[in-house]
Amino acid sequence: MNTIKNVADTTPHHTSSTRRFRQPLGLVGLVLFGLAYMVPLAVFTTYGLVTQMTKGHLPTAYLLTLAAMLLTAYSYGRMVQAHPYSGSVYTYTRKAFGAYFGFIAGWTLLLDYIFLPLLSYLLIGIYMSEYFPGVPTAVWVLGSIALVTVLNLVGIESITRVNWVLIVAQLVFIVVFVALSIHNLSGQSEPVSLLGPFHHEGFSMPLIMSGAAILCLSFLGFDAVSTMAEETPNPRRTIPLAIMVVSLLGGLLFLVVSYFAQLVFPEWGSFADPDSASVDVMRRVGGELLVTGFTATYVAGCFASAMVSQASVSRVLFAMGRDGALPRVLGNLVSKKRVPASAIMLVSLFSLIALFITLDTVANMISFGALFAFSAVNLAVIKHYLVDQKLRGSRNYLMYAALPALGFLSTIWLWTSLSSMSFTIGLCWMGLGLVCLLGVTRGFRLKMPELQIAE
Repeated sequence: MNTIKNVADTTPHHTSSTRRFRQPLGLVGLVLFGLAYMVPLAVFTTYGLVTQMTKGHLPTAYLLTLAAMLLTAYSYGRMVQAHPYSGSVYTYTRKAFGAYFGFIAGWTLLLDYIFLPLLSYLLIGIYMSEYFPGVPTAVWVLGSIALVTVLNLVGIESITRVNWVLIVAQLVFIVVFVALSIHNLSGQSEPVSLLGPFHHEGFSMPLIMSGAAILCLSFLGFDAVSTMAEETPNPRRTIPLAIMVVSLLGGLLFLVVSYFAQLVFPEWGSFADPDSASVDVMRRVGGELLVTGFTATYVAGCFASAMVSQASVSRVLFAMGRDGALPRVLGNLVSKKRVPASAIMLVSLFSLIALFITLDTVANMISFGALFAFSAVNLAVIKHYLVDQKLRGSRNYLMYAALPALGFLSTIWLWTSLSSMSFTIGLCWMGLGLVCLLGVTRGFRLKMPELQIAE
């Protein structure tokens, strides 16, 4: 049985039910959670933005991102085996590098996690307003925030049940989209270059790398799975497997959809609006009927992503609150369902920013936080297994040095390819985190509360 003890506070409440989750999630539930977080149709989240950025080489950018994400997914799996608890990057880096770096890593991770539900609400507003121009965007955003918050307060089981329906709907739509795309292409009089989406005139590796860096936000579902470690029986085995399955399935879906979208609509510079460029693609492939089906399915996917992303970030806030790094009220579980209600409500309030922010700004902020977190996890594997555990031998050097090092280099490469706006916003966020850290530790004069979780 897990026991949780804070060396600065040994009172019994740390081992009560207010500090422990239920464990309803198996492998299938975790994979659904991760895919819902990623959204199988997430290729259309930044479709117009990245297609224009890469000059029509979106599938190539996805290939590069997938390779980097698989290496990082492997590192997440290794760290879950070492520390199967809520908190994800925050927990792993704190255990590997100490409380101060753990706080900064966790704080930067929040830039990723907190803004992802906000991104989902923003997209729901964009596409529903496109389809129902007479209804203000704010109505869709506020309605979505309210409904998602209620479902999260009810408990993770309700989210899993809803995910089944929404994931299946997206997969069915992808099959229909691919079939109609093949039919559309077969009716063209001019020959189609099957390798064109990967390499054609205007190919530029720096531009493709910049696009690949933004596409990291499409893969955030695999790392979100790690935040469910305390709600999963046997997390050391189940979580790493779920992470790899989610990464591979999501990456393959993104590649297939982006490939056919590029084939049927190669004019990457002629979108009416880059934010809703997917509507142009759907209209060409299947007319207004497919546009209607896409809008309904995509908005449903965004809704599913909002549900699981809010659940995920609330677990990170819970871990940091339970630890004393953030206000302890965030570290309490309430009701028979044992949900972090205070953290869930805080994320809902923060999501109201979706009423005022742009899609480009949100995408850049999420990618900055994600790539910083991914780099930290890759380094944590090397530190934990080779330095702390002192493992030696060629097999261990391959598993705990070579692969994580490749993951670290690939994520750093992508990180440095982000725009200057990403770094400006990201570094300001990290600076705010440093100010909070100074406040918590009173200028580093006090140690941060140390949470010890033992088997």
